Amino acid sequence: MTEKPRSSPSLPLKTRLSLSFLSTLSDSACRSDGTVNRRLLSLFDFRSSPNPRFSSGVRTADITIDPSRDLWFRLFVPSSPSGHRLPIIVFFHGGGFAFLSASASTYDAVCRRFARELPAIILSVNYRLSPEHCHPAPYIDGLDTLRFLESSGLDRSDADASAIADLSNVFLAGDSAGGNIAHNVTRLWAAEHDSKPWARVRISGLVAIQPFLGSEDRTPAEIRLEGAPLLSTKRTDWLWKAFLPEGADRDHPAANALGPKDDVELEKAFPATMVVIGGRDPLQDLQRRYAEELRKRGKEMKLLEYADAVHAFYVFPELKLSTEFIGEMKSFVETHTKKQEINSNI
Repeated sequence: MTEKPRSSPSLPLKTRLSLSFLSTLSDSACRSDGTVNRRLLSLFDFRSSPNPRFSSGVRTADITIDPSRDLWFRLFVPSSPSGHRLPIIVFFHGGGFAFLSASASTYDAVCRRFARELPAIILSVNYRLSPEHCHPAPYIDGLDTLRFLESSGLDRSDADASAIADLSNVFLAGDSAGGNIAHNVTRLWAAEHDSKPWARVRISGLVAIQPFLGSEDRTPAEIRLEGAPLLSTKRTDWLWKAFLPEGADRDHPAANALGPKDDVELEKAFPATMVVIGGRDPLQDLQRRYAEELRKRGKEMKLLEYADAVHAFYVFPELKLSTEFIGEMKSFVETHTKKQEINSNI
């Protein structure tokens, strides 16, 4: 386990105001009848357009997979030395399965940082949202994104990006609900390809950034940190009810990943995983339990803890921990990309 040294628990005013605004907005948009007030959200839906020309070393494009369900991804391509192939990060944004998109300005900025600083080619998936599209819609959208890559979709959509992309080094990553989606899509792909060693797309690693997990039992951290930014138990209970199959509780495998109802053996192809936890995140006990269960089930796991990190800390560039985390993610990707390349040459 890698634990970062404790820093000052106070957050910059800009960060505190952003967290307070987002908490208030999400609460206001979640109606008592289980629907989301999309009209209200649209008033504060700050989006960034794709930029086909390089800006600060990164260009972007929106690529459609299936227009019938508005499934697309934003492609982030860094400038790269000639002949140097880059790993691919398939990224899933957070938002409790119900909010935000791949074009949200916050996630556009985060993915630009990933593309530039790792460096890597980023595919930020615009998956379907609940409650309009509940479980397993975002998992299927993620799986179909990988199938798109497998079927040479990137070759057809952006030949220049395809020329420097390494399909044998694909990482899945996501924060909060996106971390949950990344885990489940990894399992679906691993199950589908355990018996297909010839697949072009090979998953080298999973980065679960403060994954959104649940349980019927309240954990000590949920009780101790009730009222923390973004994640009150009232809010998370609403989000789980909106997402899970009708009649399911929070011990459903989609919520309580690797929990008591998710005791099947992990797929052989399930990759090395980095789990990121924040000490001021109410979900930390669930995330730590998930990480420990990965290790118990024989999977390589790196646990990265930041004692003073709030939920979604890394999307705030003004926080020093955000920069530290991206450095750790770069190291994880580089380490497991090298392993994959060595294995590929055996």
